Amino acid sequence: MTVAVAADFSTRVRRREPLSRHTSWHVGGPAEVFFNPRDRTDLAAFLRGLPDDVPIYWIGLGSNLLVRDGGIPGVVISTHGTLDSLERLSATTVRAEAGVACARIARQCIKWGMGPAEFFAGIPGTLGGALAMNAGAFGGETWKHVLTVETIDRHGEERVRQAGEYQAGYRSVTAPAPDEWFIAATLGFEHRPAAHAGEVQALLTRRKQSQPIGEWSCGSVFTNPPGDHAARLIETAGLKGYRVGDASVSQKHANFIINHGTARAADLERLIEHVRSTVERVHGVSLHPEVRIVGLP
Repeated sequence: MTVAVAADFSTRVRRREPLSRHTSWHVGGPAEVFFNPRDRTDLAAFLRGLPDDVPIYWIGLGSNLLVRDGGIPGVVISTHGTLDSLERLSATTVRAEAGVACARIARQCIKWGMGPAEFFAGIPGTLGGALAMNAGAFGGETWKHVLTVETIDRHGEERVRQAGEYQAGYRSVTAPAPDEWFIAATLGFEHRPAAHAGEVQALLTRRKQSQPIGEWSCGSVFTNPPGDHAARLIETAGLKGYRVGDASVSQKHANFIINHGTARAADLERLIEHVRSTVERVHGVSLHPEVRIVGLP
């Protein structure tokens, strides 16, 4: 059954859009309907025109995401290139929309003399994704800085919620209501007038030295177990370089999996499962994927 959209949007949606074009792993089957809103008003109008039973999935820069080869039924909404307002509210607060790249937040907060915000430079996605999973890097975490969030539901209704209404843990966030999605947040930092761009550059240099930047990956595949690091467990299990099809465990950082060019989502998922089962057999530790695996096989 074809997903119905309001007549005003019929020429703007893309049907059977390959999600391999929109993910950092460069894999993934088609979105049944793909939509990129112009702004919040446009987004609200689009949502109001969707049937209540149509699944909705959101995508930013497509990092931390494995879309299976069968694609995603329903509607995929992309915030890439939109919902990207970033403004300074005070000496210690900023407001950023969900489509703003985390690296941009890091750079701009340094310019504004705020911190610690430089850790955002190590998160390869947008604020929307960072809010949804409490993304972090270099010892910092997103929700430690959240004051309020702005959400939208499937009927196009917007709300402002306090950070305390959410339960944020390590790479997890529990929302107070289903089917509400982040469209912006107010973030709080400290006034750091001595902050300078060199801090971000130093972290990016450190990241480049230790991670396979420039190759097709999703970032870290597994969360770190308590008191240990997934990369150490994977490496000591002898899995660096292990390959399934055109996908392999990175030689540079064992918690990264690389698509060398022609891997399919099924190859990546098989490799993820092989790594997980091998680490459990060798070390007795169960690794949990940080990457979101979605869609039909």
